[in-house]
Amino acid sequence: MRYAQGGGLSDERRQFREGIRMTAAERFASGEPSSAIAKELRVSERFSVATDR
Repeated sequence: MRYAQGGGLSDERRQFREGIRMTAAERFASGEPSSAIAKELRVSERFSVATDR
């Protein structure tokens, strides 16, 4: 089952995660390797790659 409101995350936490996604997407678009992006943003590499889809 999917949750319409972000799986129980607070608005503040949802906004924080969206900021990470946007930062990762911008850096990925500029050609940085996903492993470097993930390490610096302290997320899994899979998370950083999924933001660009």
